[in-house]
Parts: sequence; structure tokens; C-alpha cells
Amino acid sequence: MVSAPQDINRNHPHHSSRIFLYEKILDIPKGLKMVSNKNCFGPQYASIDDLTFIPKYRAACFCGSVHYEVSADPVDAKICHCRTCQTLHGAPMQWAAIFHKRHVRFTSGLDLLHFYNSEQDRNERILPCKISCSRCGTPIADEGRRMWLAFPALFDFGPHNEVPDSFKPTCHLFYGMRVADVCDDLPKWSGHKNHSTQL
Repeated sequence: MVSAPQDINRNHPHHSSRIFLYEKILDIPKGLKMVSNKNCFGPQYASIDDLTFIPKYRAACFCGSVHYEVSADPVDAKICHCRTCQTLHGAPMQWAAIFHKRHVRFTSGLDLLHFYNSEQDRNERILPCKISCSRCGTPIADEGRRMWLAFPALFDFGPHNEVPDSFKPTCHLFYGMRVADVCDDLPKWSGHKNHSTQL
């Protein structure tokens, strides 16, 4: 059974606070309406029994054990070059698309979700945290206090894998920590979008 998320001190270092700050930048209200009281993943998320939920995109882990759906386009997308993202993803950068939690629902694999809070170095659902599949190890998402940071590579975008414009990154974050240069026209921020200097 998935445990209810815990909270942590918001005055932690900027790398591990990136999810909270991104939520603040997007001006997300502190309270979200409960979608269903039968959702065992959490009241902020859509439930499988919610008949008003119409899936727009579907995502799955590598082994296919964990599946979830979203009912809307992301509100933003970004590429993060911070050291935490590099290390936890084993990659030079992290590409994430940001959704409201009410637009996300799991259809399978809840019992296989693994949670990790990097600030406290604990394998618990303490927000913000990383979520992965405990069977194949696929990173599923970053769960913030009010937002869901999905990884677009997990989504099924059809036979030609054409990424919708709403999933395409709008900027680079913590670009000064990059391990490889990226030649594009996107704004490159030293920290968070609109809350740091452009490089």
C-alpha cells in the first residue's frame, strides 16, 4: 500500500528544492479539490473510478508494470542540468513536463512504486521525492508538494513518436552545471526560470 506523503522543511538547499520553487513560480494554489476519496495514491490525484477523467496521454515504465495517464497537456516543460538530476538519472540532464496532480491517475503498479527523498536520504514518500519502478528501476516522476514532474520519454506519443509541442522544453535550468553544451535557442538560466540570471 502506498503511504501518504510526508512533508519536510522547505528551507533546504536549492538543488533539492527545485520542485517546490517551480510550483511557487507557477503560482499553484495551496489547496486542490479532492478528485476522489477512493484514490489510494492520494486525494490530490484523479481516481480510476472518476468517470469525468478522459485520458489524453499514457505513460509506462520499461517493464510495463507501472502505468499512469494524464488528462491534460503539461503546464510547462524544462531541462534541468543540476548535479542532483544528473546523478539520480545517471544522465547529463533531466527533461521533465509539469502537470497538476489532479490531471494524473495510476492504472496499474501502485504497489511497485519506490520513493526516495534525496534531502533526507530516505526511501520514503517525503515530498518532494523521486518515484521509480521497484521492478525495472525506471524513473517514473518527481513528486512535488502540489505538482507532478513527468518524464516525457515514458509517454506513448503514437507510432511516429511525435512529441507534442506542450511537452517540448521551454528552457534550461542550472545550465552553469552542465556537463555538455546544448546548442538551441532556449533560454538558459543559472538557476530557476525567471528567478535567476540568464547565461
